[in-house]
Amino acid sequence: MSFPRMLRIRQQFERPRIEDVAQETTYQLSRLSLGSQIQGGQTVAITVGSRGIANIATMTKAVVEHIKSLGGIPLIIPAMGSHGGATAEGQKKLIEGFGVTEDFLGCEIRSSMETVIVAETSQGIPVHFDKNAYAADHLIIMGRIKPHTGFVGEIESGLHKMMLIGLGKHAGALMYHRAIKNYSFGEIIRSVAEIVLEKCKVLAGVAIVENAYDETALIEAIPPSQFYDREKELLKQALAWMPKLPFPEADLLIIDRIGKNISGTGMDTNIIGRKYNDHVATEKDNANVKRIFVRSLTEETKGNATGIGIAEFVLQSCVDQINTESTRINCITSSHPTGAMIPCVYQNDRDAITDALQTIGLTEPEDARVMHIQDTLHLAELEISEAYLKNKTAHSFEIMSGPYEFEMNSGTIKNI
Repeated sequence: MSFPRMLRIRQQFERPRIEDVAQETTYQLSRLSLGSQIQGGQTVAITVGSRGIANIATMTKAVVEHIKSLGGIPLIIPAMGSHGGATAEGQKKLIEGFGVTEDFLGCEIRSSMETVIVAETSQGIPVHFDKNAYAADHLIIMGRIKPHTGFVGEIESGLHKMMLIGLGKHAGALMYHRAIKNYSFGEIIRSVAEIVLEKCKVLAGVAIVENAYDETALIEAIPPSQFYDREKELLKQALAWMPKLPFPEADLLIIDRIGKNISGTGMDTNIIGRKYNDHVATEKDNANVKRIFVRSLTEETKGNATGIGIAEFVLQSCVDQINTESTRINCITSSHPTGAMIPCVYQNDRDAITDALQTIGLTEPEDARVMHIQDTLHLAELEISEAYLKNKTAHSFEIMSGPYEFEMNSGTIKNI
C-alpha cells in the first residue's frame, strides 16, 4: 500500500503565561484575607487532583506556605474519585508522581477512600465527602478549569467537579455518575455544590487556567460565594485558550500517547470530537475524525487506559501497558464501560495504518487526510498529510519540513 506523504508543521496559539506561579498563587490568596478566618493551630485541607496540571507542586507548596504563615496547619487531600485504582495508597502515589510529596511540601498527605454522607440533595442523592477533608477546620479547593470530556454546561470541569467527584471519592463518583442517567449534569452540580459549600467548611478556591501549550496562564483565588459565577466565566476563557487541530476533519488521527494526566478520557474529546459518541462525530463536535490509532500510554497514567475504547486501532505494546483493574474501575465508576474496550490490536505501526486506511471509504490511501500528534495537550507541532495542502485557502501554520515519505524503521514510525 502507498502511504500519504507527510509534513511537519508548527501552529501558533495565543500564549499568556505566568512566569512566577508561586508568587502569583501567594498574591491571589492574600487578596482574600484568610487570616481573619483561620485561627492558630486550625487544620486547612488542600485538594490535589489526578490531572497533569502544569506547576501543580509549586502552586500547592505556595498554598501550604501561605497557610503556615497564617498560623494554620496545612494537610493535603488527594481528590480524584476512583483514580489510582480507587485505593488510598494509589491516590497518594499519583500525586507524588507530580512532585506533590510530604518532603517537598513540608506537610502531611492524608489519603483515604473513606467518606461521610453529609446530607442528601433535593433529588435524594446522598452527598459523599472525603472523611479527612470533612474533619479539617477549613478546606481549600484547587482545580484546573477546562471543558469536560463528556458533559456540556455553564460549569464543566473545575472547582465544582473537585467538590463532587474529587472529594466524593469512589463512592461519590459512582453515585453522581449513576445519577447523571436520571438528572442533568448541571442539576447535580448545583445541588451537590450547595450542600458542600454549606456544610463542608470551604474556605476558598484556587482556580487554574492553562494556555494551549500546557502552561499556567491564570491563577485566581475565589471566595466560596463566587465559585459558580467565576468558574462560569473562567470556563469561557479556558475554551478560548485551548489548543486545536489545524483541520476539523481527518480520515485518520495517529496519537502517540494517551493517559489520565492528558485528559479524563485519555485523549481530549473536545479536541478530537467524539464527545457525544465514542466512534462517530455529531453536529455538536468541533472535529470529525473517521479513525483513531493509539500507540502508547503515558508513564504518569500508571496503566489506566480509560478512553482506549474511543480508538479503533492500537499497538500490542500499548495493550501490554494497560492495568485492566484500574481501567475497569475508572470506566465503570464513570458509567463509560465502552471506554475500557480494546480496539483492533497490531504488532507494528505499518500494519495498523494499512488497515486503518482501508476503512476510510473511497479515498485512496495516498490521498488520505492524516494527522499525527503527540497527545491532545501538545498540538503546537504535529504531522499532517500532503492532502491537506490541496485546499488553497491560507493556512495558519508554518511548514517545518516535508513533504516526505512516512518514516518507518521495522514498521515503526517516529514519535512527534
